[in-house]
This record gives sequence, structure tokens and C-alpha cells, in this order.
Amino acid sequence: MNQKTLQDKVVIITGGSSGIGKACAETFGKAGAKVVITGRNNEKLVKVSDMLNIEQIDNLPIVADSSVESDCKMVVKETIDKYGKIDVLINNAGISMRAMFAELDLSVIERVMQINFFGTVYITKFALPYLTQTQGSIVGVSSIAGFRGLPGRTGYSASKFAMQGFLESLRTELLKKNVNVLVAAPGFTSSNIRNAALVKDGSSQGETPRDEGKMMSSEEVSKRILNAVVKRKRSLVLTRQGKLTVLLNKLFPGWMDQMVYNTMAKEKDSPLK
Repeated sequence: MNQKTLQDKVVIITGGSSGIGKACAETFGKAGAKVVITGRNNEKLVKVSDMLNIEQIDNLPIVADSSVESDCKMVVKETIDKYGKIDVLINNAGISMRAMFAELDLSVIERVMQINFFGTVYITKFALPYLTQTQGSIVGVSSIAGFRGLPGRTGYSASKFAMQGFLESLRTELLKKNVNVLVAAPGFTSSNIRNAALVKDGSSQGETPRDEGKMMSSEEVSKRILNAVVKRKRSLVLTRQGKLTVLLNKLFPGWMDQMVYNTMAKEKDSPLK
């Protein structure tokens, strides 16, 4: 693929200060895009922006909380003020959780839904008029948990199912507008999402329960997302395990209940008994 496939395209990436978002900023920037990155931590955002500057990638870091409607409106306004258009919106900001529903404080599910689902809804709403003008692309970074509910991750799975339902409906609404909608579902990816995952009382997990070294890297995920955006694909399911999970869940849902339970129960400090 031509390294400048996205020359002068304007790409907004929420949650751009780490993990898949940071990798997408670099990958899309190297392909010629002007990159807007958002995140709640100014220090982390500045570090990523400095890295992009060294690589001569035109970028705009904006401190914003995806779960706050006014912040999302501000991100779109500042993007238009600087660049005048939006070609690609990558809804990447997200948070996970890990606890049994019976023991879970309900505020945890509300927090996860606010960031993962409403965060996508808010910024997509404000960016949509500009994406319609450019006949651009909307990307939702979902998860295999958006196709198959995971025990111990009720709130996370719910938020990703909701995101996918929203984006599928929106894709159909935009059929005649030529705006592409891509749902990207990485399998387990090496990123910081598990470290920041919320436990039953709403505090951060702090340590990943999985072997990050055996997972697909954020950089590889970002390259696959770029390729899917360029080809205007509607769906991207990553990793062999991820594709197999989605397929088997359609064919043998009852059997998969037991299989998924057994797999998740093997995690370090699993809440499953």
C-alpha cells in the first residue's frame, strides 16, 4: 500500500494517548493524514504529540473526556477550526471492567457505558455533518466481547454490543450518503486497557490478568484498521481466536457458554468460581 494513501486527510482518534489509539495516530500519520488525538491526561497526550512531531506528522492534541458531551462537541469544533474538515473518525476511547455482576457496584457499568457507548454516540453526532461532506469513514473500535458476552465483563460486553448496534443502524441510515462505517473488533490486544480495567468497587485493576506477550500488538491492529478504512470495509474481526469465537458462537451457542466460561476461569485471579 502507498505510504501516502491518506495524504492530507483529517483523522480524529479518541483515546489517542496510549494503546491502539496511539498506534493509530502514528500509522495514519505516516500514511499522510493530519491527526487529532484526544485523551484525559494532558501529560500523556503531549508525549504522543511530541513523538508525532519528531516523525513530522501534523497533529493536534486535545484534552477531552469522551464521556462528556460538551468535550466531544469541543473536539469537533477545534478540529474544524484548525483543519476545516473531518475525513475519518476513530472511536477508540474505552475502558474495561472485571467483576461478577452479583458483586458489582452499578456505578461501574454506568461508567463503562458512558465512555464506551455514549462517548461514541456523542462525538459521532457532532462529527457527522462534516463526515457527510467528505463522504468519510466512521470507525468503532469494538471487541470480540461485542459479539460474544464474556463472564466477568458484563458491563464491557454490554457497552460493545450497544456500540455495534448503534453503528450498524447508523451504517444503514447512511447508505445513500456514501459515509463508510467500520466496526473493528480486535481480539485480546497488547495495550493498557486491562491495567486500567475497573473492578467491582470501581477502582482500577492495576495489573493485567493475561499474558500480554502472546497477544497481537497495538501497532499491528492499527495497520489492519488503516487497511480496512482504505478499502472501506464494514467489519474487521482480528486474530484467529477472535474469528473462531465469533463463528463458533453463531453455530454452537450453548457449547460456547461452557467453553468461554472455562477459558475466562483460567485467568489469573479470575472472579469466576
